[in-house]
Amino acid sequence: MNDPKVQLNVVRGGSRKETPENLAERIYGRLKEEIFNFHLLPGDRFSENEVAERMAASRTPVREALYRLQREGYVDVLYRSGWQVKPFDFRFFEEIYDVRIVLELAAVKKLCEQEIQSPILDDLKRIWLVTPEERLQDGHTVSMLDERFHEMLVEATGNREMARMHHDITERIRIIRRLDFTKGPRIEATYEEHGKILRSVLERRTDQAQRLLKSHIGESKAEVRKITLHMLHSAREALAADTVNGP
Repeated sequence: MNDPKVQLNVVRGGSRKETPENLAERIYGRLKEEIFNFHLLPGDRFSENEVAERMAASRTPVREALYRLQREGYVDVLYRSGWQVKPFDFRFFEEIYDVRIVLELAAVKKLCEQEIQSPILDDLKRIWLVTPEERLQDGHTVSMLDERFHEMLVEATGNREMARMHHDITERIRIIRRLDFTKGPRIEATYEEHGKILRSVLERRTDQAQRLLKSHIGESKAEVRKITLHMLHSAREALAADTVNGP
């Protein structure tokens, strides 16, 4: 299964008139994606009017979306100066990674101990246990699949609260993952590492699966301290070029 649209399970709904609530939700999603895709960089400032004009909307849904992003820690409101994308906090991301490691190690242990393996693991096999020729090479797509790999490992435990907590953490570190996959060699390494982790889980080798998983996540965590504003600008330019050139 090497069709990224199938792998990511993209579903598009029909057209309908947009309600104020839906408009605020759309603006919220668009702004969050712009932060994750480096269109809006940490420290960037902007006004509600600028966003409203760009989104072809009034200030009310824009303000609603921005306050939601503020509650989630993505932006700050500046007194009489508009808004700012939250500056990069290295310590915060390192602490989030520590929590992520604890959650995923617990999930892998639980998976290895289950009497009946979750069918979710079969879905992961179809995506990650493929030949080199079947591997996807688009960094943006692989970054999203990488995100789902880790989420699905936790979901496969059947513990909904653990999955909810992990999803919240995943949202917060998405910008790190996107940066990671602007580097070509990381794509091949991810297929190799995911394959080894998955095989260990399927063979119920708890210690080996946990060791591989901790090392895999540690690679990404180590990148946090290497992030510079130049890297963020370069990533934005690379993603913009991919959008213009297309597949």
